[in-house]
Amino acid sequence: MKLKWLNKKPFEKAGVSWGVPWKKGELDRNHLLTLQDSSGIDIAIQNWPMAYWPDGSVKWTGHAAVLEGKSDSYKLSINNEKQDSSSTLMADETDTTIEIDTGEISVTINKQGSTIIKNVRIGTKTISENGRLIALRESRRKENGIKVTREEPLQSEIKSVTIEQKGPLRSVIKIEGNHQNVFGKEPLLPFVLRLYFYRDTSSIRAVHTLFYDGNPNEDFIKGVGLELSVPLSGKPYNRNVRFTGDSGIYSEPAQLLLTRRHRNAGGLYEKQINGEVVTLTEEHAAILEHAEQNAIWNDFKISQDSSDHYRIVKRTNEEHSWVESTHGKRAKGLMYVGGRDSGVAIGLKNFWQKFPSSLEVNDLSQDSAVLKVWFWSPDAEAMDLRHYNKETHVVSAYEGFDELRADPAGIANTSELFFHFYTETPTNQMLVSKSDECQAPLLLVCEPEYYYGTKSLGVWSLPDRSTTMKATIEDQLDEAFNFYKKEINQRRWYGFWNYGDVMHTYDPVRHQWRYDLGGFAWQNTELVPNIWLWYTFLRSGREDVFTMAEAMTRHTSEVDCYHFGEYRGLGSRHNVSHWGCGCKEARVSMAGLHKFYYFLTTDERTRDLLTEVRDADKALLNLDPMREFYKTEQFKSHARVGPDWAAFCSNWLSEWERTENGEYKDKIVSGIETLKKLPFRLLSGPTFGYDPETSTLHHMGDGNAGGYHMVVAFGGPQAWMEIAEILEDEEWGDMLADFGEFYVLSNEEKLNRSNGILHDKLFSLPMLASGMAAYAAAKKKDAKLAEKAWSLLLNEEISQMVLPIKVEEVSTWREITEIPSITTNTTSQWCLNTIVSLELIGEYLLNQDVQESINSTIKC
Repeated sequence: MKLKWLNKKPFEKAGVSWGVPWKKGELDRNHLLTLQDSSGIDIAIQNWPMAYWPDGSVKWTGHAAVLEGKSDSYKLSINNEKQDSSSTLMADETDTTIEIDTGEISVTINKQGSTIIKNVRIGTKTISENGRLIALRESRRKENGIKVTREEPLQSEIKSVTIEQKGPLRSVIKIEGNHQNVFGKEPLLPFVLRLYFYRDTSSIRAVHTLFYDGNPNEDFIKGVGLELSVPLSGKPYNRNVRFTGDSGIYSEPAQLLLTRRHRNAGGLYEKQINGEVVTLTEEHAAILEHAEQNAIWNDFKISQDSSDHYRIVKRTNEEHSWVESTHGKRAKGLMYVGGRDSGVAIGLKNFWQKFPSSLEVNDLSQDSAVLKVWFWSPDAEAMDLRHYNKETHVVSAYEGFDELRADPAGIANTSELFFHFYTETPTNQMLVSKSDECQAPLLLVCEPEYYYGTKSLGVWSLPDRSTTMKATIEDQLDEAFNFYKKEINQRRWYGFWNYGDVMHTYDPVRHQWRYDLGGFAWQNTELVPNIWLWYTFLRSGREDVFTMAEAMTRHTSEVDCYHFGEYRGLGSRHNVSHWGCGCKEARVSMAGLHKFYYFLTTDERTRDLLTEVRDADKALLNLDPMREFYKTEQFKSHARVGPDWAAFCSNWLSEWERTENGEYKDKIVSGIETLKKLPFRLLSGPTFGYDPETSTLHHMGDGNAGGYHMVVAFGGPQAWMEIAEILEDEEWGDMLADFGEFYVLSNEEKLNRSNGILHDKLFSLPMLASGMAAYAAAKKKDAKLAEKAWSLLLNEEISQMVLPIKVEEVSTWREITEIPSITTNTTSQWCLNTIVSLELIGEYLLNQDVQESINSTIKC
């Protein structure tokens, strides 16, 4: 099986991790896997299982290797001849520390206290030490009409340290803890920090998750970051700080050799600015005499205060003012600090996309400089997580409930950063290349045809332009993605709490999305754009699609969901504030939205999130999703077959396939068996009584409140189609097909088949059911049904999707482009169902009757 680079090859030796799917029955858990480069040379590889098929064969494997970028592609093979691995990555544990030795660096990690990284050494030389997480809390009050703010420093306090993975090539250390003030009072801001180490490399990758557990009216977080000390040697003129800017390097020393009498110091000044070590001899005495009278600049900082602006400043010490050096647009987010014989580079991923961020060094001329990477820069205003209003706007602004549950306590945010340690001064090009790798991390991926052939991620199609009609449809899919890719940049959907999400509904009068109108603002996974993007990546292999899907996964799985507290396992419906809607539901947090990223990258934080939602149905004991319509006297709670129970199925499938815990398979099967016995099977309900303690559905009538369009719009069909294939349950497949067929029946036919109970008004927005209708047409081999399914997608009056997609240029407060009719609900569902339908009923586009029917109803 062939692997290729998603983006670019590493410019030097680097650790890489990735995931690979396998067909059912293809890979036995006792099989060995080997890796070769394009020349057939064996490469050492570390393998582990990530998921299993029901027959016990391996479904997904995770892999790690240390690669030098000499090959454009690699071959992963099943091979029972064990590879030789003469050297290993050491991870030794004592009661107080964990010692990691990659062969290039040795790292001591503390298991208690506030300092996480005790030190990093190359040989016997300490390159860095005292690495710890830091934060600032801002309190606000008014005294006699005067606003008083107070900043309180917080530091990390370790609760637990675990070796999550200990292998020959890769080890992962998980550190959990809280921030607390220096006086050891109430803990605030829990965190999880993972450190990744690869054999024979001198880098550390870190993934940091911040949890908010404060009171948004009192706990304004002024800064969150990580600092470490870097011992430096050499004179101030050989102490250097370099930042990656928009494209290249901005470099300055602690003390300039430039003076009014020695403008280039015989070429030494230019070398100094290039970051090179300068050697001065007796012949340079006059230059040195003058240069030593220059100011010594101890502190440097680059701050990204918006998605379009950063500035670099410096000062001599904290008692004097900052002096502006320069400004730019979008910094690449890497800082190098070094002395005469060693240095450290820190890179923060999505530096400008997740502003306000900054990189800072203090005490550059001292024995030990302090480097700080700020995920939220103290130069910006403090985080303000209060809701936008004191009341809800259900009728006018499409907010979910009159209840105001705009609570950020329990949400999270994950950042990624990289450290690289040097004993020789790196060139500027080396730092730029390292920065590029930081911003677009190295990843090996399979060809789309391979992902497709394994049938490991549900039902989706490969691109097919074999006919004019199919080519036209593929063009529209491309246009839809390209519009959102450009719109993210045009509308500046960036920032620490926003990056990765898109908006819900457009306002063509204001030429602006409805950012301020209740439930029409941020999308928050509504109608599953995540799945649309991941299917688009799987079928295309495009890096830009992966980048957008990755950002959406990071955001929606962290910011839009609750990781502890009353709503643990649930997420917030779309709103002006990401956590603002009173609807807290499992559809927002379900595993099927996020598992793509875990399987493709092996990311342990995402694995945590998949585990976190396995029992999300328990949250219904505290918060009934149907509380507006039904009281709980008869049942402990209620659940719609979709999106609630469908989301639970997605969660249970994820847990079962990853852990082989049969308890979660039984929950799925139990629900399916309950539905099989009901009068209308999957068409029953759609709302049921629900017992979260036993995960049991209780029939309470048919055609009740809940809406069948809710069953099909939130990723339920994708989860159910995947489950049907995995379980090989023909009756369950028939139930899905019957549901899809029923949705497109005439009102008279619906009434006839349901004894007058189910009717058209219960089945709104039929385009949302086009994927289910396609499933029915494919299973029943029914061309007329396929014709109806395609009509749902390609008839604008039904789909509400204006085709062909046309972007208009508008002159308003500035020149912009827009699609006046655009909504993300319609676009994501149209694209998702079209991708599914191309797989299930694409062949019917060749049918003459279907063609004629489609041509009579579409404009594209």
